[in-house]
Amino acid sequence: MVNLKYSLIIEATEDPEFFAFYSPELEGFTGVGNSVEDCIYKARWGMLEHINLLKEKGLPIPQENKNPTILIQNEKQLKAAG
Repeated sequence: MVNLKYSLIIEATEDPEFFAFYSPELEGFTGVGNSVEDCIYKARWGMLEHINLLKEKGLPIPQENKNPTILIQNEKQLKAAG
């Protein structure tokens, strides 16, 4: 069982040993890892730290997701303007 309080999106990059992750439900929460498993591990603890920082600053804390999902996808490519 994955014990996350919020959903997580993990994005694979062109470098096979570099992944980025973020939570669409937890504004400002992002991170990087060397594998999918590393991202999940870092996200679990990083979300707790992020919540503690929000509490310290008196900022609103999003309601926990009772059924969080993990989505693994390729990195979104930004199109050049012009």
